[in-house]
Amino acid sequence: MSKRNIVHVEIPAANVAAAGEFYQELFGWKMDSMPEMNYTMWEAGDGSGGGFPEVSAVNPAGQVLVYVASDDIEEDLEKATELGGKVLYEKTEIPGMGWFGIFQDPTGNAIGLYTSIRP
Repeated sequence: MSKRNIVHVEIPAANVAAAGEFYQELFGWKMDSMPEMNYTMWEAGDGSGGGFPEVSAVNPAGQVLVYVASDDIEEDLEKATELGGKVLYEKTEIPGMGWFGIFQDPTGNAIGLYTSIRP
């Protein structure tokens, strides 16, 4: 079983390019713009990272989303449901990168699950 580390953090942004510039200047994070997805990936000096999705109904401002490593996203989503959670996104492929799924815990917090294509 994976160590269940937090592997990705998404910070919604009204302007993903401007958010990338802001955090690069503030923290020195490395940025990788993905204009075809209107998304900017960030990487901190310690290897942690995440991205800036555009603010939307799915990614509202103020709702930072953390992704936890998962060896079996479908199994984790099923267990979350059994424990009183709710599946928001079934296992979905991110081409060339891996897979994700998102659930809501009984309190209403959204948590992502992620499996990399490169274990």
